[in-house]
Amino acid sequence: ILLHLPFQIFSANTGFSMSIYDVTSQSISVRWTKFSEASSYRVTAIAVNTVSHSLLAHFSDVTLKATLTSLIPNTIYAIQAEVIDKNGIILAETQIMQSTAPDIPVIDQAYSKLSNSITVEWRAVPGATDYVLTAQDGDSFIETVVKNSPGTVTGLKPATLYIITIRSINSGGKSQPSPFRKVKTVLAAPVLSVHSPSCDSIVVSWKAVHMAAGFSVSLMRSDGLGRMLKENTTNTSLIFTNLDPGTLYTIKAYAWNANGMPGDDFTYNQRTSPNAPADVKVAFNSGALRAVVSWMPAEGALTYSVTESSGILKLRCNTSSASCMVPSLQCGSEYSVSVTAYNDGGSSKPTDAVSLKTIPCAPVNISIEEDVPGHLLVSWSSVSFAHYYVVFVKSDDGLEVHCNTSHTRCHFQSDCGFTYFISVFAYNKAGQSPLGDVFNYTTAPCCPSDFRAVFMSSDTVRVTWAPVRGADLYETRAAAGSGVVLCKDTATACTLSALQCNTPYNITVYSFSEARGSNTSCVPQYVATAPCSPEIKTVSKEGLSVINVQWQSNNEEATYIVTARGETGLWHCTSTGNSCTLTDLPCGSAFSVSAIARSPAGQSLPSYSVPLETAPCCPNDLILTQVTQSVTNISWSVGMGAQTYVTTLESPKGQAKCHTLQNYCLLGCITCGTNYTVSLKAISETGLTSRCTYQGYSSSACCPSGVKLYRLSNNGIRVFWRASDETINYNADLHGSKGNFTCTPTSGLSHCDVTEIPCGDVYTVVVAPRADKGPNLMFCPKKIYSVTCSGSSVGMVIYRGKSNAKHI
Repeated sequence: ILLHLPFQIFSANTGFSMSIYDVTSQSISVRWTKFSEASSYRVTAIAVNTVSHSLLAHFSDVTLKATLTSLIPNTIYAIQAEVIDKNGIILAETQIMQSTAPDIPVIDQAYSKLSNSITVEWRAVPGATDYVLTAQDGDSFIETVVKNSPGTVTGLKPATLYIITIRSINSGGKSQPSPFRKVKTVLAAPVLSVHSPSCDSIVVSWKAVHMAAGFSVSLMRSDGLGRMLKENTTNTSLIFTNLDPGTLYTIKAYAWNANGMPGDDFTYNQRTSPNAPADVKVAFNSGALRAVVSWMPAEGALTYSVTESSGILKLRCNTSSASCMVPSLQCGSEYSVSVTAYNDGGSSKPTDAVSLKTIPCAPVNISIEEDVPGHLLVSWSSVSFAHYYVVFVKSDDGLEVHCNTSHTRCHFQSDCGFTYFISVFAYNKAGQSPLGDVFNYTTAPCCPSDFRAVFMSSDTVRVTWAPVRGADLYETRAAAGSGVVLCKDTATACTLSALQCNTPYNITVYSFSEARGSNTSCVPQYVATAPCSPEIKTVSKEGLSVINVQWQSNNEEATYIVTARGETGLWHCTSTGNSCTLTDLPCGSAFSVSAIARSPAGQSLPSYSVPLETAPCCPNDLILTQVTQSVTNISWSVGMGAQTYVTTLESPKGQAKCHTLQNYCLLGCITCGTNYTVSLKAISETGLTSRCTYQGYSSSACCPSGVKLYRLSNNGIRVFWRASDETINYNADLHGSKGNFTCTPTSGLSHCDVTEIPCGDVYTVVVAPRADKGPNLMFCPKKIYSVTCSGSSVGMVIYRGKSNAKHI
């Protein structure tokens, strides 16, 4: 690294430094930083690896740069700079290593072979890694870096004098320029414009070349056959004749200056245009209206163009083969066909024209008429180039006949209800004309057969019939008096609606053809419509499940059927009059009542429906449970159709009533020991009511009053009360923590005794009427007594009040 790269060494803590700013083969230019206490500077250059070659120079304190000269080329020097004060003491120093550039090369020769470059040759310089070639023209110059000799400078101008120098390069720098050489670039090559005006000639032209005194142009077959033709001229164009057709030639041209020195050359390949093709043949395809043209290939031809002209109309076909198909020919035309050969040199002369006549055009102005029934006449206009005509007539059942004639009309037999497809062709030697318009002719349709009329309802009839040949549309007409109902359809069925019920109609079906119109000879059929819909006048109830329905009768021959339709089923009644009765209708149900009429003509539409609702059903089960002495709970099963209920308990002593949405109710103000009549009303959402009566109900006996406890002498307790009725039997129950006790007096008594009752306990005492069936009543009041002990015997009996507990 020290041998190839310059570097700086700073004196410690002084800030003094030195750098290189230019290097040549024999000099190195350095600069250094100013030192404040310097009186002078001393610079020493010592060659590395070279014996006794050094330089020493002194400079004043104002000089900060110097150039060391007379150095050895391509040599590494150790350069040292020192700062010296006025006493000669070195204050600071720095050192740098730098190589000089290689020695100056010497040009052996320089010359130009191309108009945009100059080539230089020289001897190699020791230590040089690269060389810089410079070509200078006035103030402009071009440099090129090369590795070794020879080297070429490019990008120059033609016929221009340049000063050529060369410098050597190494890692240290560049040498000084070599002694210069003056070299002039040669002339530019002429740029050729070449074409072949005929199959045996080539014309060459070019623009003038700067400083050119003359031009040399040579021509030779590119395959090397034959001799070379060469021409010198001061003009800017030449023509070569007597050449081979369709042959590729190589043309070379260059310019020379006044000294006869040639410039750059320009090479161009040009093919002579081909000869015209021979043996042209035309094959016509009548079906596709196109022609295939073929010929013998021409020498050197690359492509061919076929031209078919007829008047101002021209058709072209281009190909690289020896045949070509020309499409889109016009019928009824005569064409002139010629072929021209082409290559990159030009075109040949067209071949002699060949005549082509095409097929005739399709006949026009075709007319078809049925001059008499069953007889068709087809006519048309005459066509150019046509020799004769053929008419084809094909019926829609697939049968085809034809007529061959040299005239412009033909006759054919025809049948009714048929569609005929007619086409006319013209013919000549080239073939058949294209297909023209295909015409169709439809004869009048026949009458529909197998006519049937079926009534769908009282005002609608569906008419059907068998299809007939040639019919595009059918019209069904239903007439009654002055009124007419029409139906048009392409189908073989028609539904006539909005007819009058219970009315006779004259129904006829006519067939239509778009081309021929209607066949009006069809036979009508007479039918009568079904009865009119009955109108329900009243719906009345004659019993719990019996309904009478009345309507307005409008047909004496009709039978009327009334239907009640509900969620649980259908109920019917039938009558030939104007009323009937529906029986056994379920309770709590909603019905829709309608009626229809039936006669031999058919069935009417249903009448408008009338809503019907039966009264709600009575609940099957009703249960009464006494809750307190004056409150009774009643519950029942749900009654079908009922929304609310009214329950009533009634006796000579008063009445209790409840109106509710539920299926249970609490009735208050009940008198104990009383017989009641039980009834219930089930009420529907619309207010229909069913009155329901159930088995009577007896309220429980009244609870006794004045219940007290007394102590007996033998460790017993007496329960005493006041009976509401002497005929009522009671039970007395005592409940304590040490046991439960019950006593039942004999009939008619109002007290009973409990013997051997434990003392020292609190007892709840309840006296209630004894029930004949079921459990005893639990709603009589409960009283609390404390029974104390006197020794081991019953002591005091103390009343503590009433109990609020439901059970003890």
